[in-house]
Amino acid sequence: MNKQEIGKVILRVILGLTFFIHGLSKFQGGISNTVGYFDSLGIPGFLAYAVAFIELVGGIAVILGIGTRVIALLFAVIMAGAIITAKIPAGFLGNGQMAGYELDLVLLAMSIFFILADKSALALDNKLFTSDKN
Repeated sequence: MNKQEIGKVILRVILGLTFFIHGLSKFQGGISNTVGYFDSLGIPGFLAYAVAFIELVGGIAVILGIGTRVIALLFAVIMAGAIITAKIPAGFLGNGQMAGYELDLVLLAMSIFFILADKSALALDNKLFTSDKN
């Protein structure tokens, strides 16, 4: 286990935990609020369910290291969409009424890292989907 692998695991767990908590918050706070917010932005409200589900289940999967590259791609799409549709008008740090896109940009960058990175040695994928060739 080298320092890069340890760093990759820490980054993966934080990314997964952040998305899991955001997904959980959408469901606990009443998904109808998120549906209404999506509608107000001109985004079909039903997509709120898809986003919340991807964040919730994808967050757990990324923490465990299952399908990290695919989930990270979905996270990247969500973050790019959030920045473009909701956050750009508020600016990088926000406008006093809503948060800016700084967190979204960091989560986008982390997601892109996992799209491009090699598999982590400490990912459950390695235990579940490896073939032993003797």
